[in-house]
Amino acid sequence: MTATALAPAPAPVRPVSSRRLLSGVFALLGVVMAVWGARMPAVQAAAQLGPGRLAVVLLAAAAGMVLGLRLGGRLAHRHGPARLLAGPAVLFGLSLALLGTCRTLLSLSLVAVVFGLGHGLLDVGANAAAVNLERAGRRRIMSGLHCAYSLGALAGAGLAALTAWAPYPVLFAAVGLLTAAAAAAAAPLIRSAPHLDAPAHHNPTERDAAPRLPRRTVWLLGFLAAACLLGEGAAADWSAVHLHTLHTSEATAAAAYAAYSAAMAAGRLFGDRLNARFGPTAVTRAGAALAATGLGAGLLIGTAPAALAGWTALGLGLSTAVPSLISAAGRGGPRAVGAVAATGYLGLLLGPAAIGALASLTSLPAALALPVLLAAAVALFAHRALDRT
Repeated sequence: MTATALAPAPAPVRPVSSRRLLSGVFALLGVVMAVWGARMPAVQAAAQLGPGRLAVVLLAAAAGMVLGLRLGGRLAHRHGPARLLAGPAVLFGLSLALLGTCRTLLSLSLVAVVFGLGHGLLDVGANAAAVNLERAGRRRIMSGLHCAYSLGALAGAGLAALTAWAPYPVLFAAVGLLTAAAAAAAAPLIRSAPHLDAPAHHNPTERDAAPRLPRRTVWLLGFLAAACLLGEGAAADWSAVHLHTLHTSEATAAAAYAAYSAAMAAGRLFGDRLNARFGPTAVTRAGAALAATGLGAGLLIGTAPAALAGWTALGLGLSTAVPSLISAAGRGGPRAVGAVAATGYLGLLLGPAAIGALASLTSLPAALALPVLLAAAVALFAHRALDRT
C-alpha cells in the first residue's frame, strides 16, 4: 500500500449558501436596472434624443429582454438554470458599461438589445434556480429573494442620486465592471452551490417528462403577472406626476414612488412567512384587494395625503403577488417561468404608455383606474391559477 493511498482524502469544499448567492443575483439585477433608469435623462441629453428616439432605445432593450426570457426558459430547461447566472450577469454588467460610451441612436439601440438580452437570461436563471431551491428545501423563499431585488433597486437609485454630479459614463462603467467582476468571481461558487439545478436527467426522454402546467394555466399566470407589473410601471412613471397634479412640491411628488418602493420591499421581507402561514393564494388575493381599494380610494379622495397612502397600499398589496406567481409557474419547469415572466413584463413595458394614452383622452386619475381594475382582477382570479399548481 502506497503512502498516497494511506493519505486522508481532502475535505470537500463547503459550498456557500445557495440562498445568499441568489440574493446577491437579485440585488445586482435591482442595482443595475435602477442605475440605468435613474440616469436615463443624462443618456438622452448626451445622445440628443427626443422622446420618440428615446422610446426606440427603450423598445430595443425591451425586445432583447423578451428574447432573453424566452431563450432563457429553453436553455434552463435543457442545461439547468445555474448556467444562466454567471455568464448572463457578466454580459449584463459589461453591456451597461458599454452603454455609457454610446452617443448615437444606432449604437444605443444595438447595445440596448444586448443589455436586455442579458437581463432576460439572468432573470429566468435566477427565478428558475429559486424555484428549485424552494422545492429542495421545502421552504418558501421567493418573496425574500424578490425583496433583495427591491432593496438593490433602492440602493441603485440612491447611488445614482448621490453621484448625480459625476458623468454618467463613469457610473455605468463602475457599476457595470463591478457587476461583471463579481459574477465572474462567483462562478465557481455557483457551480458548487447545491440545489440551484433540478436533479439531472440521464436521457432526453426523462428530461422531456419534466412536469408541465396546462397552457391555459400558464397564460393565466402570465396575465396576472402582467396585471401586477402594470401597477409597478404605473407607480414608476406616473405616481410623481399624479402627486404633482395635486399641487404638491417636487419633493412630495417624488416621495410617492419612494413610498411605493419601500412598502413593496417591506411586504416582500415578510411575504415568505405570510405565505407559509396562510398560503400564497390567500395572501395574494388579500394583497391585491388592498392594492385596489387603497389606490382606488386615493384617486377618489383626491388629496395629497390620500394619494400617498394609495400608492403605498399599491406597493404593499402587490408585493408578494409576482413572487408567488413565479413560484407557481416554476412547477411547470423553466419554460413556464420564462413564458410567465415574458408575458408579465409586457404589462410593465406597455402599461405606462396605455395609461398615458387614456389620460390624454380622459384625465390622469381616470386613467389610473386601470391598475386599480387590474389589481381587483388579480384578487378575483388568483385562486384559479395558484390553486391549480
